[in-house]
Amino acid sequence: MNNNKIQISKEKRDYMISEIKTYFSKERNEDLGDLASMIILDFFIEKLAPEFYNQGVYDSQKYMMDRVEDLLEIQKY
Repeated sequence: MNNNKIQISKEKRDYMISEIKTYFSKERNEDLGDLASMIILDFFIEKLAPEFYNQGVYDSQKYMMDRVEDLLEIQKY
């Protein structure tokens, strides 16, 4: 297993494929099949998802650092 690749469950993958199909149908008036939707999803997972993931890691790290700084406020003198 490659730990650097974003993994999603089959249920979430199926849901995302359904959402892609719905989007293309409603917004672009195009009917996509499962294969085309899977290819689009794979593209997003490979090329775009790491950026969102990394931003989430950065935001979490910043949040945690802010909370650690808050710990100094409970010091007793």
